[in-house]
Amino acid sequence: MRLRTATILATAALGLAIPAAGLASQSTTIGPGKKSCVPGPGADCRGVIERWTVEYHGNLRKANFTGAVLHGADFRGADLRGADFRGAKLRYADLRGANLKGARFDAVKRAGKVANDNTPSCYPECSGADLSYAILSFADLTKANLTKANLGYASLWKTILTNAVLTRASLRNANFTSAILTNANLSQVDLSFAVGRYANFTRADLTSANLSNADLEGANLSGANFTHAVWDGTRCPDGIWTVPRGQNSSCV
Repeated sequence: MRLRTATILATAALGLAIPAAGLASQSTTIGPGKKSCVPGPGADCRGVIERWTVEYHGNLRKANFTGAVLHGADFRGADLRGADFRGAKLRYADLRGANLKGARFDAVKRAGKVANDNTPSCYPECSGADLSYAILSFADLTKANLTKANLGYASLWKTILTNAVLTRASLRNANFTSAILTNANLSQVDLSFAVGRYANFTRADLTSANLSNADLEGANLSGANFTHAVWDGTRCPDGIWTVPRGQNSSCV
């Protein structure tokens, strides 16, 4: 377990591509006891708990992992189109090259309850999936819903996020170098200390986004909406750093 954890951390930092070999071994069941499931298309894996040992690279299209706890899960190259990860815990998960088009990572809405984002007791009703430290390099998240998801320290190198919804998500300290965020909704996103070099933000909505200390050198910001965005010590596409907040400085 320690060796695998170290490997995940190393690959997350470097954004490495999927290795050609080593994808043969797969889990036949996920989770112990009554909350177990058999992975496959449309699988009902709601609430399953299995940390560090899940490995599956095949067809998981429209599988339901709502509220599952799958820290360190290995879903490299898996077909996860339309999969439901609302409120799931996927810290250090490896999703390199996975097809996550239309997948959901937003919050679970509980029947009869009204989520109040200002009330800590509403957790986890008002919290999206936890993808902190996850590896999403080369993954396709086109039209995925990542509202309020935690992507802190995640690797999104060359990840496709076209038309994805990341409203109020946390990308703090994330690495999305060369990621494609065309038409993505990043309003109120926390991008502080993130590295987004050469990322493509064409026509993206970053209204009220926090870009403090973010590194956007070489990024394409054409047509993006940065209304009320915070540029505090941000490195602009031309390599120039903005002045501290409050001095009306920005990269656009």
